[in-house]
Amino acid sequence: MKTKLKKLSDQVIVITGASSGIGLVTARMAAEKGARLVLAARSEDALQQLVREIETAGGQAISVVADVSNQDEVRRIAQAAHDRFGGFDTWVNNSGVSIYGKIEEVPIEDMRKLFETNVWGLIYGSLEAVKHLKQKGGAIINIGSILSETTAILQTIYSASKHAVKGFTDGLRMELEMDETPVVVTLIKPSAIDTPYPLHAKNYMEREAQHAPPAYAPETVARAILHCAETPEREITVGGGGRAITALNNWVPALVDKFMENVFAKQEKAEYPPQPLDRNGLDRPAGTLEERGNYPGYTRESSFYTAATTHPLAAAALIGSAVAITAALVVSSKNGKSAKRPKHGTTVYPDGTREVH
Repeated sequence: MKTKLKKLSDQVIVITGASSGIGLVTARMAAEKGARLVLAARSEDALQQLVREIETAGGQAISVVADVSNQDEVRRIAQAAHDRFGGFDTWVNNSGVSIYGKIEEVPIEDMRKLFETNVWGLIYGSLEAVKHLKQKGGAIINIGSILSETTAILQTIYSASKHAVKGFTDGLRMELEMDETPVVVTLIKPSAIDTPYPLHAKNYMEREAQHAPPAYAPETVARAILHCAETPEREITVGGGGRAITALNNWVPALVDKFMENVFAKQEKAEYPPQPLDRNGLDRPAGTLEERGNYPGYTRESSFYTAATTHPLAAAALIGSAVAITAALVVSSKNGKSAKRPKHGTTVYPDGTREVH
């Protein structure tokens, strides 16, 4: 059964983890496009401020203070959507927390708490969404990670939780398709995203946590989420850098292990001491309407790879360009011209001729 999704301007969208980072940017972007919003997080003040901001701009939104690790509170999110808007069309499971540190140094209690939010919170949200969408149709969008496919050293428990997210999401999708239920289930797998994620993590390292390069803007994920709210997609990876890592992990996993051990482990540590251990988003609400984090490098504001995979015309243009370039190289080779391309965009051939392109 092919499910047709509504335009954003006709939708009610539930977003968990809406008080910072990806959830916050997605909420603001969805409001600009006319969607009505049900915004959930643990940070009451931040949510209320966001709702006022959206309503002042002419949008419609409500806030629900909820901890997704509690199934009753997740049910309350759905009930609030029905009470205010008569239901919802898309449910975005975005809430997530993280831990940095060696496995042996992380208490089991913290590991369990992380899984309660990242995995069980997503399961509760997905099941609640299915219950309300299976008759009318709609979308469930689960936020996984490129770490659903590989593991980041010193973020092992977080990586394990995102592996679980992928396994659950794939299984839910197949069962709904088997039963011809008109609900689209999508997994979004972001690369490193410049959000407060490292600052909100519980950090057992000797230095502050930060993202290793490359890092992308949260808008790249928000655009992918809203695309999937309107267009059925099975899975989307956000960021070509992350896609490269997962591909390498499939082809040469031992090499990726060595990269993680010798390079990545250093890159995810800042040059300054960590915050006090009790300042973290695992143990208490941490959202204060912060979109960006502490990434020290250049943040990529867009992802050509993701744009190409979510827009068929762009993908076709990319493939066409690759074919044209390959054909030109073949012709050049047949003519006995082995070309080299300097940075200024001029091709210099062995006979001294130049071609500006």
